[in-house]
This record gives sequence, C-alpha cells and structure tokens, in this order.
Amino acid sequence: MNKTNYDRIGESVYETTLPNGLKLYVVPKEHHAKSYAFFATRYGGMDLRFLRDGQWLDTPAGIAHYLEHKMFDTKEGNALQELAKNGAEPNAFTSNAITAYYFDSTEHFEENLKILLSFVTVPYFTKASVAKEQGIIGQEIRMIEDNPEWQVYTRMMQCLYEKSTARVSVAGTVESISHITAETLYDCHKAFYTPSNMVLCVVGNVDPQRIMDLVYQELPGRGAAAPIERDYGGQEPDAVSQKETEMRMEVSMPMFLSGYRCTPPGKGEELRESIVGEIACDVLLGDSSPLYARLYDKGLINGTFGGAFEMLPGVAYLYAGGDSRDPRAVAESITEEAGRLVREGIDETYFQQIRKSTFGSMIRSLNSFENIAMLLSEGYFKGYDACRFPEVFDTVDREDIIRFLRENIVESRRALSMILPKD
Repeated sequence: MNKTNYDRIGESVYETTLPNGLKLYVVPKEHHAKSYAFFATRYGGMDLRFLRDGQWLDTPAGIAHYLEHKMFDTKEGNALQELAKNGAEPNAFTSNAITAYYFDSTEHFEENLKILLSFVTVPYFTKASVAKEQGIIGQEIRMIEDNPEWQVYTRMMQCLYEKSTARVSVAGTVESISHITAETLYDCHKAFYTPSNMVLCVVGNVDPQRIMDLVYQELPGRGAAAPIERDYGGQEPDAVSQKETEMRMEVSMPMFLSGYRCTPPGKGEELRESIVGEIACDVLLGDSSPLYARLYDKGLINGTFGGAFEMLPGVAYLYAGGDSRDPRAVAESITEEAGRLVREGIDETYFQQIRKSTFGSMIRSLNSFENIAMLLSEGYFKGYDACRFPEVFDTVDREDIIRFLRENIVESRRALSMILPKD
C-alpha cells in the first residue's frame, strides 16, 4: 500500500488499487476504540440510463434506492441483523450520485467487514421479496411527498433543470417503482456493483496491511470491468426550465428555496470550484454577511435561513432559503446583493474572515470518521485527491468569488420554489 502524509490536515492515508479494480483507503486512528467502514459505488438516483453490451438501458426512477434496500437480503436472512448481533451499527444511503453501505463497531470489526463485503457484492433477490418491498418503499415515498422540505427542494430542482436527471427524486414515485423487477435489479447490480466502480474506506484503530489482505481474500479474482457510459439527460437550454413554482401545504409560514443554476466545472477543476462555490455561498449568504443582517433586521428571514453550493454529475447549483413572510423579496435581495458585490468588490477584511472560517469548518469536519470516508470517496469518484484541499484553498482569491457571482448569481439563472400555508 502507498502511504501519504497530509501535514496540513494532520492525517496519514494508506491507499491502493486491488487487482480486481477496487480502490481501498485506510486511515489509521490509534487510541480510538471505534472503527468505521464505508463501502460505496458510483451509482445513484441520477443513473437512470446507461450503456451495457452495446445497448442503452432505461431503468425506472428510484431503482438505485430500491436496490439499496434489497441488498441487505441474504440467503441466510438479513445482513443488518447479522451486523447488529456483532455489536455493529450499520446503515446505508442513496444520493443522486452514489450508494453507500457503512457501519462502525468497537469489537468484531474484521468479522463485520467480511459481512459488509459479502452482502454488498453478492445480491440475492426473489420475485416475492421484490414485490413485497414495493409496498414498503411506496409508503416511504408517500411520507416524503408529504414533507414540505422535500417538496420545496424537489420542485426547485425541477424548475432549474429541464433535462438533467438531477430533477428526478432519488426515491422515484409510487408509479415508477412498480416497474422494478428482480431481473432489473440484477442487471443494475451487475453493471454498477463491480469493484472497479467502487471504493472502500476504513477509518479507525486498524492495521492497513491486514485490512488489505482481508479485502483481497474476500473479493478475489474479479477483474476490472470497462467504464460505464451514462446518460444524464443531455444539454440544458440556456434558460431555467421554470422561473417560479408554488404549492400549498400544512405549514405555518411560507417556506422557500431560491436556486441558481451554475456552470459545471471543467475536468480537473472540480475540487477548486467546489471550494470557490462554498466560499461564495458564505460571503453572500452567511450569518455574518451584510445581506443576512439587512434581511434579518427587516424581519424577512429568521434562524432557518441558510444556503449551500452543490455539484452533481453534469450540473452545479447554489441555493438559499428558509422560512419567510415574503420569499420573493428575499430572492430578489439575494440577486441584487450578488450584483452589488460584483460592482463594488468584496471588502478584503471581510473576505479573509470568511475564508478562514470556511477553511476552519472543513478542517473540523475531519473529526468525524464518516466525513473522512466521504471526503476520500467523493474525491476518488470525481477524480481528485480530496485531502489536498488546503493547497487548492490557498489559490482561491477574491477575484474567483467575484467571477463566480458574476457568472452564476443572476436573474436569468434563478428559480424560486415556495411552499405556502393552505389558508
């Protein structure tokens, strides 16, 4: 295994690519009782159409999430129960771009790791179990569709994008999952749950060489498959799909998200642009920003207000929102403040304050084993060394932030999603 010391973040990372194509990271944490394993595939809610054996396959919305649910089934029973018996705390999630299975434990870690590697790589579905799961997941979908926070976000994405599969709910719909069969699940597992499309991160009081030997013994001989060609929906038109949407639900106060469709970074620029976008978000919307102070003083926002910058396959977007008695006024103010910063510039003292605060938050996030594993995994899937973020951070200046605001936070790129009280 190769060892890299990252002095700026105080971490040492062992990494290797196994003969079967699996990327393995091990981050030793001596003097910690807990160890953590994170096994992820680059397959998520956006991966609805892909090329396999020379043919394009279209799959139902929600299938990656459905597959995540079914992966815990084994011939012997249920992997969740087996891990829990060994004192582990297991779980899983499906996002737009990845599906991950993970656990932490203070004892029987290697035995638990074997269970994790086994059930994730060896699928077991029956027609009866797949049909039964439709009712369970259908109920879950109905519950999230009754959630105002889910509705305001999903409707914002549908306004921002016309073609991208980022506009499709990760869970799918009750109708879409009705088309999922055991055969379809096996096809998707075969396509995406191959070692060369996956990454395993282990963080804790472990021996890197021992972990590598264990993984090699459990997953031997499977050669690296060809990269999967994916279709995320094609080129978007210049304008957002819809400028505004509103829906009435049982909320006491209007809820909103104002989204801005940003230019996706070029290849090799993903890490830098993610840092630029995060700093820009803090400069524009943070709780120490001039905009936040003005809106708060006017009673237009409260403590629920906040924003974020996100990058998904082929798309990037910044959004801000919360509760407000006048969402349109807040959305207009965000766009106007971005224009002011572009015209007048960003105060150097304020910029350095935000820059240090953003950097400090990124460093503090590494106190979490889960965040370390996520950082390494996302970086690997996107093609960069995520632990080098301090060096990239050093290259970002005020002009980068102004350029980001000038190009992206403008009226033509904005869409407003609102959830209004029923009365």
